[in-house]
Amino acid sequence: MKIFVGLGNPTAEYAATKHNVGFMLADKLAEKISATYWREKFNALVAESFFDGEKILIVKPQTFMNLSGEAVGSLMNFYKLGAEDLTVAHDDMDLPLGMIRLRPKGSGGGHHGVESIIQHLGGEKNFPRVRIGVGRPPKNWTVNHHVLSPFTAEDAQKISAALDELVPAVLCIFKEGIDNAMNKFNPRKVKAHEEQNLSTDN
Repeated sequence: MKIFVGLGNPTAEYAATKHNVGFMLADKLAEKISATYWREKFNALVAESFFDGEKILIVKPQTFMNLSGEAVGSLMNFYKLGAEDLTVAHDDMDLPLGMIRLRPKGSGGGHHGVESIIQHLGGEKNFPRVRIGVGRPPKNWTVNHHVLSPFTAEDAQKISAALDELVPAVLCIFKEGIDNAMNKFNPRKVKAHEEQNLSTDN
């Protein structure tokens, strides 16, 4: 069994905000694998289906972002799963808007939802992350104002495209593991001479 957790805040007030891109990806993934029935369990909405012969749980914690670990920890304990069975998707201000990045493990990086999960897993950090770039706050904006604000129409299109690309990336994590998924879906690093050619072309 694998658990995919998309992070966000419950209630319609936050549905279209940058902090909720994890929920948005969870919904797209659920649609892709026909996990159409959501039920409440351990302070989370949970949908389940099968992919490549393995049971998949898609989870949207309903505890609000900073307490996400309460729901995730309870589910992991109930199903007796290890960190290697967990994948977490979240917004990331350190990535430009619409950029995606897969990571095999790491600290919370200042993201309170991820930090809460690490805390409730007893400090365990070795679970894959799906990072979705939302960019830095505009000048004179606070972090909270930025992540709790909705996307512009143009930015929403970029995020939708990023989420569409991430659905097969998550399925690759389930089937082939995080290392293969990173090789296939992480943006490649452009070499210096290529950057120079690109600037010349422009």
